[in-house]
Amino acid sequence: MPKALITGITGQDGSYLAEFLLQKGYEVIGMVRRTSTVNFHRIENIQDKLTLITGDLLDQVSLIHILEEHRPDEVYNLAAQSFVGTSWQQPVFTGEATALGVTRLLDAIRLVDKNTRFYQASSSEMFGKVQAVPQIESTPFYPRSPYGVAKLYGHWITVNYRESYDMHASSGILFNHESPRRGLEFVTRKISHHAAMIKLGRANELRLGNLDARRDWGFAGDYVQAMWLMLQRDTPEDYVVATGETYSVEEFLDIAFGHLDMDWRQYVVQDARFMRPAEVDLLVGDPSKAGRELGWEPRVSFQELVRMMVDADMKLLQSGGTAL
Repeated sequence: MPKALITGITGQDGSYLAEFLLQKGYEVIGMVRRTSTVNFHRIENIQDKLTLITGDLLDQVSLIHILEEHRPDEVYNLAAQSFVGTSWQQPVFTGEATALGVTRLLDAIRLVDKNTRFYQASSSEMFGKVQAVPQIESTPFYPRSPYGVAKLYGHWITVNYRESYDMHASSGILFNHESPRRGLEFVTRKISHHAAMIKLGRANELRLGNLDARRDWGFAGDYVQAMWLMLQRDTPEDYVVATGETYSVEEFLDIAFGHLDMDWRQYVVQDARFMRPAEVDLLVGDPSKAGRELGWEPRVSFQELVRMMVDADMKLLQSGGTAL
């Protein structure tokens, strides 16, 4: 039975990846930080099938102990300070966790067993002020936030360890990927949740920032398969994982509110507080290499994704559940 370690297992991607690997017959170990606010709601349906252990990307000793005790065949590093907006308020912590945390984990693997295969969650935010459209693996990077800068460090340190120590270390340059498990701090979930709240008479407005920003949005459940496929290859490489299509926040609103027979223009208020200091206007990835070498392609369309998220939030609210 192959064994995988997932950092960030309680997040959106970690929960989908854990489910995917369990279906593949893996023993799955999930690393969580010991905090007063750990929430297992995304993995509660599979929690009894997982081995959960405490560790922290800020503490290399804990990472070494975990690797020595469990000896995973594969490590998926999905843990990070993962919200762009927060990175402006916490730039140093974002660097510690999202950038240097990758180095600590890679070096722990090098020390314990450098044959362990490693996946790094890179981000389309590294392209930032885009230098070419669409973006491919060789497009120059130009990050526009502390988060993007930190992810870029994590990306290049992964390349560095791969080339310096002959490690099987790959990065997935994932473009925006959403799901009903997305946190409320992200604009997509904020929209789907508020649309449901307004439809049910529990809210009367939605405050947003830039409605013209365009993103390449896919379904997180599709993207975790690409992560796994990268670690099954003989040669480690980096891959753009995207849909190749781009939509604006306004188009997201059109589908979300339209799905509930509402006009978003009656409820949405633009608020300067939600504008970024430096905006990323257009991100769209070309996943041709992933299709060609991994045999991967997205399955859920943008329209299906938006409706899925709205339906899930309607169901959640009608059942008395709490959005997290």
